[in-house]
Amino acid sequence: DLSQVMKVAETIADHMTHPLLIVTKSTVPVGTSYRIRDLVRKRLDKRGLTELSFDVASNPEFLKEGAAINDFMSPDRVVVGVESEEAKELMSKLYRPFMLNNFRVIFMDILSSEMTKYASNAMLATRISFMNDIANLCERVGADVNMVRRGMGSDSRIGRSFLYPGCGYGGSCFPKDIRALISVAEGVGYEMKLLKA
Repeated sequence: DLSQVMKVAETIADHMTHPLLIVTKSTVPVGTSYRIRDLVRKRLDKRGLTELSFDVASNPEFLKEGAAINDFMSPDRVVVGVESEEAKELMSKLYRPFMLNNFRVIFMDILSSEMTKYASNAMLATRISFMNDIANLCERVGADVNMVRRGMGSDSRIGRSFLYPGCGYGGSCFPKDIRALISVAEGVGYEMKLLKA
């Protein structure tokens, strides 16, 4: 439901008087930033501000439940989607103090930025589900899932994160983001077979 995001975009468009960079931090379906851009442009034109320029950017948050402040202050990476050099320069200036702490800021196009958030959460949810299957199989064949997990995690291509079996994935983001990614795929005629399984 993008109603709140679009309401904020309307409010910005109805009150802006000078060039702005409108940044989406929320997890949104791929293409939402362009919908925001189109909505703002129409409302500015309606106000007679056809020459007023603005940019949009996508800067999704990657925060874990219970660790939001730490994740914000010390992120693994910062993903920023822009469509102009001006927007890139402004976002670079915004994140410059954080970059002094060796933060990785990864610039890309807007659609890829929006997709990165969904793809990251889907990958993590898939790892959790996979490890639960491995744990169940280990139990049946007599293997120790913790030993298997350590062996798998030692492979640099796999890593140690999200290799703990348990009750499955949940929380406020993973289930919602999986459904949204499946919906995005269906919207363009593609079936996400693995995520739907």
